[in-house]
Amino acid sequence: MQANSGDHLLMHGRVVGQNDREAEIVEVMGTNGEPPYRVRFEDGHEAVLSPGPDSVVTPPEKR
Repeated sequence: MQANSGDHLLMHGRVVGQNDREAEIVEVMGTNGEPPYRVRFEDGHEAVLSPGPDSVVTPPEKR
């Protein structure tokens, strides 16, 4: 997975009833666009994470 700052990350729920979560990638901390990423969720909460294979990165112009 590769991303740039400003891209959006969609993390699908892993169990029945769990909602998808969407966040903006604020900082790419890995090399060549690889994880970990610092992300900002819609509520303003920030976290550092390495998304799993059920996640999708979308550039802002494709949203």
